[in-house]
Order: sequence, then C-alpha cells, then structure tokens
Amino acid sequence: MTMVEKFKIGLFPSDKHHFIVIGVFALFYLAWTNLVVGFRIDHFNFLLFLLCMLLAHQWTRTFTYSFVFFILFWIIYDSMRIYPNYLLNDVRIIEPYEIEKAIFGITIGNKIVTPNEYFNAHNIPILDFLSGLFYLSWVPVPLGLGIYLFFKDKKMLMQFSATYLFANLLGFCIYYMYPAAPPWYFAKYGTAELFNIQGSAAQLVRFDQLIGYPLFTNMYTKNSNVFAAVPSLHAAYPVITWYYARKKGLKWASIFIFLDIIGIWFAAVYSFHHYVIDVILGFLCAVTAIYIFEKWIMKSGFNNILDDYLNFVRN
Repeated sequence: MTMVEKFKIGLFPSDKHHFIVIGVFALFYLAWTNLVVGFRIDHFNFLLFLLCMLLAHQWTRTFTYSFVFFILFWIIYDSMRIYPNYLLNDVRIIEPYEIEKAIFGITIGNKIVTPNEYFNAHNIPILDFLSGLFYLSWVPVPLGLGIYLFFKDKKMLMQFSATYLFANLLGFCIYYMYPAAPPWYFAKYGTAELFNIQGSAAQLVRFDQLIGYPLFTNMYTKNSNVFAAVPSLHAAYPVITWYYARKKGLKWASIFIFLDIIGIWFAAVYSFHHYVIDVILGFLCAVTAIYIFEKWIMKSGFNNILDDYLNFVRN
C-alpha cells in the first residue's frame, strides 16, 4: 500500500462514533457560547479550527483528541466571564499589597516599596524584552512538551494535561474564594472598586513598545478575569511542565524548563502582574495538584478511564 493510499484511508472518521462525539461537542459548544457565555468571533474561529482538525484526517483527529484536557481548560477559563468572582466575594485590593510589603518590602530611604514598585522605578530595556519573552512562554513550553509526548508517550500526555487542568481548577476555586486585585490595578486605581474594566498589559506594554506591536495589550484587553491575581497560575504551569519532563527523563528539556520557571516568576513580578506572594502560591498550587493527581487520582478508577479514552482515540 502506497503512502497516498494510506493517507486516503485516514481521511474523515470511518467510525460513526467519532461523528457522534464530534457532532455532540459542536452542538454543545455552539449552544453554550451563544446562550450562556455570549458568542464572539473567536468562539467561531476556535470551533472551526477544532472541527477541521477532528474531521480532516485520522492523524489530526488523534492529535486533537489527545489534547482534550487543554481544550477543556480553555473552555472553562473563557466561561468564567459568565459569573465573575467579584460577584461571589469581596475583592481584596489593599490587603495583598500590605502583605507583600510586610514580607518582601524593600526599604528605600524612609519608604518601604514592593518588589513591583522597585522594578518599575529601575526598569531597563533588556529586562523589559526578556520578561515579555518569558511571559509568552507559558503557552509554547507546555505545548511543546505535549507535542513531544504525543509522539513518544500518549499516556503520559494525558496525565500531564490532566494535571495541568486540575491545577487550573484548583486555582479557579481560589480565585472565587479570594478575589484579589493585581499590583497594576492598585497602582492605577488605588482602592476604588471598578469591576467593569478591561484587563491591562501593565508594564508588559514596554515589551509592546520595543517590538512595535501591541501584542500584550491586545491579549490582556480580552482577559476574562481581572481579579485573579492569587494564585499566579503563570507560575504554576512551568512547574507542572518541568515535573513531567523530569518524569519522562528529558534531562536537557528539564534544564531549559527550569530556567523558564525562573524567568516566568521574575517576569510576573517585574511586569507588575503579580506579587511575590502570588508566585509562591502558584508554585504551591502546582505542587498540590501534582501530589493529589499522582498519589490519589491516578490510583483511583481515573487511570482506567484514561486507558479507555486512549483506546477510543486510537481507533
């Protein structure tokens, strides 16, 4: 059988069960975004991309299925705009700032400032640029490991992405229990409670100015949750990625990801998006998610569910 013949065999789902799953997902997503979330053009683009991947070929369908937990993460995150966390609990604006100063405050003359404020007064272009690069890496680095695991170890890909989703769910719960304003909000608005505002790129705008394109500005104006500073999930993602790279025995990738962890943590504070305490809590969120998933969840029936799902994916 030639390569062309093999390729033709994989075109479009041959099993009706795949058509049913894909159809149900598409209808649910359209109903959810239209009737509940509020339909936007990026919802259409997202669904169109997924349908093309799911229907084009067996390989692209298997690839998309394998990233189901990342897809669920994005849908859940986007859906948080339905009921903002500030409607459930009071937003802490001054409290995180005061805690940060008490623990990590830097004394300059007779004044104590937060690390954010210190870096804002002592910024340099090279750090502006590097911070922007590191802060962008929260997507491609986990995705890169995911793609590698897709080819080498699909079971570990499912474990990695499920842990990633679980860490996000833990973080989202904390967002609703403890809505917290990021440093840039307090610096810009003080203690005023302004809930219907767009997100801000904060000091990442300096990266935009360096590259001559409003990359972060465009990203953060679409932020679905402004008061979600505690914990910093940006700080959690590379920790989870590092753990699974180490678990797979990827020495050089682990070193690279460890450097990425340091870079993202620094960028989170330098860019005025998070306090140091947010970063620490993000790290603890990642460690907690890994521990619970590895020690409890994977030893339950969930492991068998993953095996059954992988069998479905491969057919």
